[in-house]
Amino acid sequence: MMEAVLFDLDGTLADTAPDLGSALNHMRGVRGLPPLPLSATRPVTSLGARGLLNVGFGMTPDHPDYAAMRKEFLQLYKSNICRETRLFPGVPELLGALEARQVCWGVVTNKAEQLARLLLEELRLTARCACIIGGDTTPNTKPHPAPLLAACRSIRRDAGTCLYVGDDLRDIEAGRAAGMKVAAARWGYLNGGDPATWNADWLLEEPCDLLKLLPAAGAASH
Repeated sequence: MMEAVLFDLDGTLADTAPDLGSALNHMRGVRGLPPLPLSATRPVTSLGARGLLNVGFGMTPDHPDYAAMRKEFLQLYKSNICRETRLFPGVPELLGALEARQVCWGVVTNKAEQLARLLLEELRLTARCACIIGGDTTPNTKPHPAPLLAACRSIRRDAGTCLYVGDDLRDIEAGRAAGMKVAAARWGYLNGGDPATWNADWLLEEPCDLLKLLPAAGAASH
């Protein structure tokens, strides 16, 4: 019996690509560079600052200016974290249906916990969310299982009774390593990958597909 559903944030619950791309383009503008189209930045959104700085400036973490550029990027993003970000179509209905079925849900993301909490507060989800585990909540980030296991401890559920949903191969690997069932969100960013090759238990075309995997309303275990 599935007792809880844990979600990745960027590219799974929320479409954060416009605001992250905007922060990058602000940095480019300050440096006299033209803006990049969303089509260029969207695919790497799940990689956060690392992916976006690479696309925007050809900069990797070993570059001597990377730390300063990353700090600038994250501050810009934090200041404008929910200008254009929206929940993906079908996600509000999915979360409502989970709650109606008394299936708790939480968020496990590689986004810094402070940013994740700020965004979820802006989206008015904090009070409904059973746990929020960020990329710096534990010493390791996904694909390491530590963040997912921390979520299990927080919601007092065994990993074997949890489902993890994400739009990146790292999500599937982390869920598997934690002993959870895993589902790939085809509507997400995918980081250039093909979810059909990720060995997920399920491929979800849209959020409501998840409900087929769960007990009907009134049938959840207590």
